[in-house]
Amino acid sequence: MTPKNSVCLWFDHDALEAATFYAEIFPDSRVDAVHHAPADYPSGKAGDVLTVQFTVMGIPCIGLNGGDTFRHSEAFSFQVATDDQAETDRLWNAIVGNGGQESACGWCKDRWGLSWQITPRVLTDAMAGTDRAAARRVFEAMMEMRKIDVAAIEAARRG
Repeated sequence: MTPKNSVCLWFDHDALEAATFYAEIFPDSRVDAVHHAPADYPSGKAGDVLTVQFTVMGIPCIGLNGGDTFRHSEAFSFQVATDDQAETDRLWNAIVGNGGQESACGWCKDRWGLSWQITPRVLTDAMAGTDRAAARRVFEAMMEMRKIDVAAIEAARRG
């Protein structure tokens, strides 16, 4: 059954490669369907993969192979809540280590230019907590990081 709402992500020509990568590294993720173009179109030929229906951590997505007209930007990102440093490291390293790049404060981009926020729950819990002094310490610690260091966030929270 087609979901009522999905996220549509524009790719040059490698939506299937991206969807397969996401399905391999994120839990509750899979490639659901691959649709081929019924005729030639501006950035491809009949029979080329046109769209890919896939799920990323339970979120239905469509990858559209539309050519190089549009690029991903940080205006859209997936925020992934992690439970510990091991999960944070595994996801971060999978994204960055496969042609992606690091950014600041837990953000990184995959090799297709899609932005990801790999965010340990301890960070969001501390930022949303009632202890404003702890939230400030945690925020200041986070601002110095690329990949989030759970132990450093916990230490900042404790003061």
